[in-house]
Amino acid sequence: MKKVVVIGASTNVERYSNKAIKLLRAYGHDVVGVGLKTGVVADVKIQTNLPFVENTDTVTLYVGKKNQPAFYDYILRLKPQRVIFNPGAENEELENLLAKNNIAFEEACTMVMLSTGQF
Repeated sequence: MKKVVVIGASTNVERYSNKAIKLLRAYGHDVVGVGLKTGVVADVKIQTNLPFVENTDTVTLYVGKKNQPAFYDYILRLKPQRVIFNPGAENEELENLLAKNNIAFEEACTMVMLSTGQF
């Protein structure tokens, strides 16, 4: 079971972050949701602050490039093993910052990775 921080978490069932949280929980992962509005998805409380999550394995991004700079320091503070840039979240600037801090990253889809055993 990995500790996963979902940035861009939403209670809107149409959003991919919402679907990803449900799938991550179905696979038994410990999930922390970070979003613009509080709420609950499955059994995961969405937080609007930037909580420190000890032993973060993965940060998965559902926030577009223009809104990501607000999370740069937060992600670096978490020191995750990796960051996943889901489709639409690709960002060369953040990828370079991660590389400089020895944090692995990949442009991929969290849900596809889970369903194909690559997560």
